[in-house]
Amino acid sequence: MGTVRKAVGTRVVATVSVALSLALVAGCGGDSGDDGKTADGKTKITMGLFGVMGFKETDLLKRYMKENPDVVIEAEVAGDEQTYYTALQTRLAAGSGMKDIQGIEIGRAKELVDTQADKFADMSDVKGADHFLPWKLSQVTTPKDKVIGLGTDIGPMAVCYRRDLFEKAGLPTDREEVAALWDKDWSEYVETGKKFKKDLKGSDAAYLDTSTGLFNAMIYGKSQQFYDKQGELIHQDNPDVKEAWDLAVEASQAGLTAKLRQFQPGWDPGLANSTFATTVCPAWMLAHISEKAGEKNKGQWDVAKAPQGANWGGSFLGVMESSPVKDEAKKLVAWLTAPEQQAYLFQELGNFPSSAEALEDPKVSGAKSEYFNDAPIGQIFGDAAREIPDEQVLGRKDGTIKDLYSQGLQLVEQGKSPEEARKTTDERVKKAVG
Repeated sequence: MGTVRKAVGTRVVATVSVALSLALVAGCGGDSGDDGKTADGKTKITMGLFGVMGFKETDLLKRYMKENPDVVIEAEVAGDEQTYYTALQTRLAAGSGMKDIQGIEIGRAKELVDTQADKFADMSDVKGADHFLPWKLSQVTTPKDKVIGLGTDIGPMAVCYRRDLFEKAGLPTDREEVAALWDKDWSEYVETGKKFKKDLKGSDAAYLDTSTGLFNAMIYGKSQQFYDKQGELIHQDNPDVKEAWDLAVEASQAGLTAKLRQFQPGWDPGLANSTFATTVCPAWMLAHISEKAGEKNKGQWDVAKAPQGANWGGSFLGVMESSPVKDEAKKLVAWLTAPEQQAYLFQELGNFPSSAEALEDPKVSGAKSEYFNDAPIGQIFGDAAREIPDEQVLGRKDGTIKDLYSQGLQLVEQGKSPEEARKTTDERVKKAVG
């Protein structure tokens, strides 16, 4: 059994506005040209990363160089993923300036698969890379079965809740009993919220922070969301999207939300000041909650299983086809994403593994969070990851559309009719993505 160290979380750091760069160089390797060699003949592998993917923040790159003394690794890390991706797009278009290895955020995966797959080396032939959850690599696989990257972290989802506020509403506080309140589907989660609101005493806390978190959890537990397998938009006709929208609207109109949006102004103080009792949380969000809610709320927050498995977030490492050290770079990526390294990154930073084998590692499966009342987070999030459908259909503009739906649900929270809000959302999606 292990306790996960206080994590930073890859998706959380997307809000960081500054970019930083670093060079990790072992031994006495000198400057090099563009041939993948240092002045003293060592193999040089360059990496372009973003956020806190864990490779710079831990000793993994140094360990690899120690075990492979003829290899030198140089990594540049951008704190802001948007800045990183804009630069990557420019370099891909120019056909130059890419690193040997490039990080890929899940929201960009489909666009790169559809438009830039030829620029990436095929990872489907990497020896031993058959340990990933089945849906993970499907997100970076072309129709011709070319795999443009190997998985790093994922974001399986659960429900984070306040034990003290549940007690004030006469609800159970034990996490298994709490999960049983909504074990059938998300509609039971909303019904629990109605009971919470009716019976809450001694507090004016809302049941949940935002209806958008509920919406995201529902759609990300389905095989298809905004696009079909052919890349066509289906958000207007997809019954799963309609169900998620309708239930999120119901929660909003029932007065169950604090009318906040995750990671936007007001949300962090809400975590600390008991503004709401629940939030739908991917694994990487725990670090943010513990930091912003602070020591005074330690043990008050807990984690319960969600009604269905869903995923929000995750990344990949891809190797550029033009890399002069392509084979060596593929070996490095395979090593960095191997089960042992994924379990290590989880233990050190909380980055949840995309490797099915890593999920079985006692360092992961037995992990507990002291801050969240010793919740068995390895088991809860691991079970959620295994429940996710084997195929996750992504679209080129999934992130954009998700944000527009979130804005539409906020309109409902602000008093606009659901019909008008949905019409506005559809119009915005059409304008943004065609």
